[in-house]
Amino acid sequence: MDRAIYAAGDNILRGRMDEEATRHLTPYLEPLALPRGYALSTSGHQLKHCYFIEEGIASIVARSVAERSSEVGIVGREGIVPLAPILDSTHATFDIFVQVEGHGSRIAVEPLQEALRAVPSLRRLLNRYVQTFIVQAAFTSLANANHSIEARLARWILMCHDRIDGDHIGLTHEFLALMLSVRRASITTALHDLEGRQLIWSERSLVTVRDRTGLEEFAGDSYGRAEQEYRRLIGELRQPQALAKVQAGDNQAY
Repeated sequence: MDRAIYAAGDNILRGRMDEEATRHLTPYLEPLALPRGYALSTSGHQLKHCYFIEEGIASIVARSVAERSSEVGIVGREGIVPLAPILDSTHATFDIFVQVEGHGSRIAVEPLQEALRAVPSLRRLLNRYVQTFIVQAAFTSLANANHSIEARLARWILMCHDRIDGDHIGLTHEFLALMLSVRRASITTALHDLEGRQLIWSERSLVTVRDRTGLEEFAGDSYGRAEQEYRRLIGELRQPQALAKVQAGDNQAY
């Protein structure tokens, strides 16, 4: 197996691709800005593109016929969305939109699926990513059923922190309420609780992580399993950008 020598932008998956996969995908990749609110897929519609996020965070939202909605997961520079084309489907099951603005690149569904058929290493890598997202969604459900709002909020802040550089996260109360499936008033109370424990600072549309270790301890077992699965199958989620590019040449692609 060729080693991953391409640290493409800041997207971890692209940095883990071998030379053959990179050669198949690169001619079809289109860079683009990802402003807040930008729709990456709409449930029930045919998919035209998949997106490799390099900076920013997107929210994957399940929506019922009665227009009830809940976030089932997030994706940033560690992944690709939507996942349906990787599984040979072309229709969206979830709404996916940008919550923390950034940039990335997109590829049309047809050339991506052709590359998946032609390059076994690419299919293995993206299948592994699908597995990590399934684990993330499963533990979101588990956390929602078994943990307090405050612990769940700590978990989501940690997950967003994993996907950015630095400690400042642009998170609106609306986004946090969607992530936790609670009212905005409950978010305000939970943020005050974490502030009182000196784990975060909270300002309008901005959360600053003060004590990462303390947040992990407070989140308890609501956080960590999905991250362990990503680390096992793909690599580190949170690390300095320069180190990530060096390590990309040392770690074996899957």
